[in-house]
Amino acid sequence: MTDLMKFALENWVLILAALASGVLLLLPSLRGGGGAGAVGTTEAVRLINRERAVLIDVSEPEEFAQGHAAGARNVPLNSLQGAKELPSNKQLPVVIMCSTGARSSRAAGELRKLGHERAIALAGGLKAWREANLPLEKSAAA
Repeated sequence: MTDLMKFALENWVLILAALASGVLLLLPSLRGGGGAGAVGTTEAVRLINRERAVLIDVSEPEEFAQGHAAGARNVPLNSLQGAKELPSNKQLPVVIMCSTGARSSRAAGELRKLGHERAIALAGGLKAWREANLPLEKSAAA
């Protein structure tokens, strides 16, 4: 029996643990499904300030009116296609957000299909925005 086989047999638990931890580390990137994943609030603010990114909130109008990121445009998820609030310059970064980040990932994928190649979701959504103490505003209900 070779030394390598002997080592593997004696340390199979360690090898299994190493493989499992590797899979767990790769899982989030595999789950993100094609294209860019999501950005945190720091990167979102950098994109807005330095690259003139447009902030799109895909929440329903009632949710949006209760509170949203300052400067965000409301484009509900089901009305993305043909929305006039989207930037006409498809090269601009578009940061998509919703209340928790669940809908924004789907919206970012949809926008990329519509030609907005730099559409990216905000990880954690409005909840993360609030936790980072970033500016919020409310609007009158529609």
